[in-house]
Amino acid sequence: MNQPAASTTGEQTPVTTSTTASPATRDRLATEEGQISVADGVVQKIAGKACREIPGVHAMGTGGARAFGSIRERIPGSSGPSVAQGVGVEVGETEAAIDLDIVVEYGVPIADLGRSIQRNVKQAVERMTGLRVVEVNIAVDDVYLPIDGDQDSTPARVS
Repeated sequence: MNQPAASTTGEQTPVTTSTTASPATRDRLATEEGQISVADGVVQKIAGKACREIPGVHAMGTGGARAFGSIRERIPGSSGPSVAQGVGVEVGETEAAIDLDIVVEYGVPIADLGRSIQRNVKQAVERMTGLRVVEVNIAVDDVYLPIDGDQDSTPARVS
């Protein structure tokens, strides 16, 4: 409960506290000119690009999403794979939570890869949007096993 604080003039001024964001985050997203809001799709694209920048990430998305993306790539005039494929976000006024579904290349230490992804995605989203990233969750859905002479970029399923 907020208690009024006594000012130097003897008047009572209300004390307000906020548990949702630091003052620095609030200042970046609210200005004298108005509010700045960031759409979910913007955060998805930034997170997807930042994730794909890390060596060892072969693809993103669950099996069904990757299959659909593969079909879409073959359609003339299509824009190719979606950078937001495999990325789920929850965006609030000042904070964001990110979920990533990835396929890793065989031989890459998954725990190290995950930490690198988390760090890169968090830094990219916070730097570009001003939002505070509270979590970056990673689900490793598959491992890419290259086959000699195989030019197909779809991962071999590990059972």
